[in-house]
Amino acid sequence: MIRQKFILLFILGLTISLIGLPGCATQKKVVIEQKQTPKEPEKKPAPQPQVKKQVIEVPQKMEKVKEKPAVPKSLEFGSIYFDFDKSNIRSDQQPTLNNNAQLLSQYKTVTILVEGHCDERGTNEYNLALGQHRADAVKNYLIDYGIDRSRISTVSYGEERPVDNGHNETAWAKNRRDEFTIVAPK
Repeated sequence: MIRQKFILLFILGLTISLIGLPGCATQKKVVIEQKQTPKEPEKKPAPQPQVKKQVIEVPQKMEKVKEKPAVPKSLEFGSIYFDFDKSNIRSDQQPTLNNNAQLLSQYKTVTILVEGHCDERGTNEYNLALGQHRADAVKNYLIDYGIDRSRISTVSYGEERPVDNGHNETAWAKNRRDEFTIVAPK
């Protein structure tokens, strides 16, 4: 038993001495390596964080612009004109109506009121009904284009709000129309 303890102590002492020698050499190497390594990281990593910050910030700003474009104060919709005693949309009015639809597609927070108007010929009741048919025709066109129906309201003013007070075909043609009024951003 004494012999076993002696052998164990001898092995333990030998192990400690062997570990201690390489440890000293390793420590000297570590110190030398530490002096050399700080020079390299100072040159390379410094520019990388700045580049990463720029790459992250730019897309965030662009996404915000795409999500909700600001509604310009000068946003105007074109009027749509109709033939006498008709509520169907004329082919020459479709480009204006398509432009109005594109504006509504672009500015998704805008809600509108489509106002139906008529010329002075016909009874008040008839013109109110015809003005409503005209406003509804434009609303349905915009819905078919892809505009959400909750963003479009209609009203008919019949012959009550003429643009031109004349009593001839030129004045009447100007008064047979639908106008767009921005109600409010949603």
